[in-house]
Parts: sequence; C-alpha cells; structure tokens
Amino acid sequence: MSASLQAAVAADTYEAAAVSVSDSGLLPKDGVTPQLAWQLFSSGTAVLVDVRTAEERAFVGYVPDSIHVAWATGTSLTRNPRFVRELEAKTGKDKTILLLCRSGKRSALAAEAALKAGFTQVFNVLEGFEGELDEQQHRGGSDGWRYHQLPWVQA
Repeated sequence: MSASLQAAVAADTYEAAAVSVSDSGLLPKDGVTPQLAWQLFSSGTAVLVDVRTAEERAFVGYVPDSIHVAWATGTSLTRNPRFVRELEAKTGKDKTILLLCRSGKRSALAAEAALKAGFTQVFNVLEGFEGELDEQQHRGGSDGWRYHQLPWVQA
C-alpha cells in the first residue's frame, strides 16, 4: 500500500473515530476503548491526560505527548484538590479530553469531577494503562493500553 493510500485510510479511520464520539450518542460516562482513545489522540481530535501519579509515569511508563494532571498523589494516593483547576489550565473546558489511569478506575472518578465542574467532552479510557489484575495479581495480561500494544515509552 502506498504512503498516500495509507494516509487516506488513516484519515478515514480518524474521521470515523471522531464521529463515533461526537455523533453516535456516546456519553462521557460510557468511556472509550484504548484503541479508540489512541485514534482520537493521534489524529489530534482529542487531548490525552494521564491522571496517574508522577511516580507511576516515571517507573511504569506513559504515552508520549500526553498531558499529566495527577488525580491523586503519593503512595497513599491523596486526592489532588487542585485537579479540576489544573486540568482546565492545561486543556480548557471545551476540548475532547481522554483521561487515562492504571486500570480505568481513578480516571472514571476524575471524569465525573470534570463533568461536574463544567467540562463538556471528558471520557474515561477504559482498561487504563496497565489493565486489571489477573488471578496471579499481575496487570497487563488481558487488557489495558500496553496490552493492546499502543504507543508508550518508559523513562
């Protein structure tokens, strides 16, 4: 496949992804899959915000060019009281914002808080960066951003 044909296919994929969020009735409470989140983010249709701690990003990895606004901090995961203000300062309230955490739980709470604060298009990235724990108490074996082999780096 030629480079121009690949670009055209990619553009169609990104356009379809954008339509699936804005026109299909998908609500922020529904969340988006990691694959759709990557399509929206890499096409420039949405902003990806990592809400994990700085330590998680440093030691586990992160998505290149994602924005960082911690939902909670420290080993005790103390809730960041400035989360909404920091999110607004880095993204604005009217952009399509995708929130990513370890498993999709903290980012769901962060999305709820953002919606209550007047953000209009905030979505939780389902499965998170690492995914759920398996029977052996390990992450990443069946779901999550990394499991789906989406772009990430480790510092």
